[in-house]
Amino acid sequence: MKNNTTNRRGFIKKTALTVAGISIIPRHVMGKGFIAPSDKLNVAVIGGGGKGYSDAVNVWNNGASNIAAICDVDWNSASRAFEKFPKAQKFKDYRKLLDSMKDIDAVTVSTPDHTHAVISLAAMQLQKHVYVQKPLTHSIHEARVLTQAANRYKVVTQMGNQGASGQDVQTMIDWFDSGMIGNVSQVHVWTNRPVWPQGIKTPTDKPEMLSGLDWDNWVGPAQWVDYHPLYHPFKWRGWWNFGTGALGDMGCHLIDPPYRVLGLGYPLEVESSVGAIFSKDWVPDYLPESCPPSSRTQLKFAASAKNPVEIKMNWTDGGLRPFHPELIPADHPIGDENSANGVMMIGEKGIMTCGTYAANPKIYLNSGEIIKPPKSSRTNTLPENGHQTKWVAACKDGFKSKNHDKLTSSFDFAGPLTESILMGNLAIRSYNLREKSGNSFEYPGRKKLLWDGTNMKVTNFEPANQFVKRAYRKGWSLE
Repeated sequence: MKNNTTNRRGFIKKTALTVAGISIIPRHVMGKGFIAPSDKLNVAVIGGGGKGYSDAVNVWNNGASNIAAICDVDWNSASRAFEKFPKAQKFKDYRKLLDSMKDIDAVTVSTPDHTHAVISLAAMQLQKHVYVQKPLTHSIHEARVLTQAANRYKVVTQMGNQGASGQDVQTMIDWFDSGMIGNVSQVHVWTNRPVWPQGIKTPTDKPEMLSGLDWDNWVGPAQWVDYHPLYHPFKWRGWWNFGTGALGDMGCHLIDPPYRVLGLGYPLEVESSVGAIFSKDWVPDYLPESCPPSSRTQLKFAASAKNPVEIKMNWTDGGLRPFHPELIPADHPIGDENSANGVMMIGEKGIMTCGTYAANPKIYLNSGEIIKPPKSSRTNTLPENGHQTKWVAACKDGFKSKNHDKLTSSFDFAGPLTESILMGNLAIRSYNLREKSGNSFEYPGRKKLLWDGTNMKVTNFEPANQFVKRAYRKGWSLE
């Protein structure tokens, strides 16, 4: 043991660099995963267009981290990122990136929903830290797999619902914990999404492929379809094969505050209803491949340690929203300033509201008093890159460090939150499932679905369980 220790000390001494009398030990000397505080995080950006570009810029943070590689199946979409980081190596296949660049410390995953899980798991298996855009995954099963993998591989993780790192959501937690609105039994959450085509028929024409697009890798683990501009770019959100609809897009932003404030867990039950498109009189178009134009969902949660009563959470999308409660003045917008997105938590003593990213929180007390955060606490409530900066700091310090504990959406929180949100999608997708009963067809998916969260299973309607776990295209798997 003594000889081994001596040899290691000698090795470190020989390989240390001396600059101005200060010894700097290379990262690899200290063991896998160690990053010296003076070192920069080497980051690979997977998905460089759209939100991926801003994620890369925020992680880079004016040179605080090194963007070593950029991977995107569509180099046209990623062109701005290539220009911003000209020294970064370019890839179209994340698998080739991970195979060839061994000195990568962490990855950002800002791709369409259907590829989040396979990319993130592959990176974690190589002990790379991972930042993944919301929603964490496309399916409930994938969220559970990533949550367990983060702990198994001891990597630092964060989901990209940046409002979770802002001061406003902490203000709401403090208000609730102090008992200002009492126990909450009802929550309303709403959004104006979709703001992309949804509730539409599957395209059948075959337009010319975009130049520079690797469509096979874009489809990835999803079921194969031919390229169409109704899928890429951005419009993939409205198709179940790739996206998670309005609920998956905005739920991680809007459901996060009540989920966090009230200390919620897996839901107990879920019930949905969906809007329909009629191209013929009396005959609705059932479009199982496209997310619906609008939907309503109610999730029931058990009492928690923070809130000792059951909670019913009501979600509406497609521009539908709840009406003003009596406590909120008629000329006050609810949620965002235009009421397009928002949250209301209805308690015994009052109503707590906020907009997107938990912005502009307020309390309307039964007494008529309106409470807002003091102006002094509202300066720079959400630094543009604060969510990513916290993740970078935790990556440098390591798994379960003090900085890791400060993360607001590591997978141990983001995983169960995502599962709860995707439970709503399970009910939405089950809504038009039909079963024959005697000489007629019934729609059992339109009934309330009872959920066993621990075992990820609907207990009273077996056909709904097909949406818990997705089938992967041949050649792809989540292992």
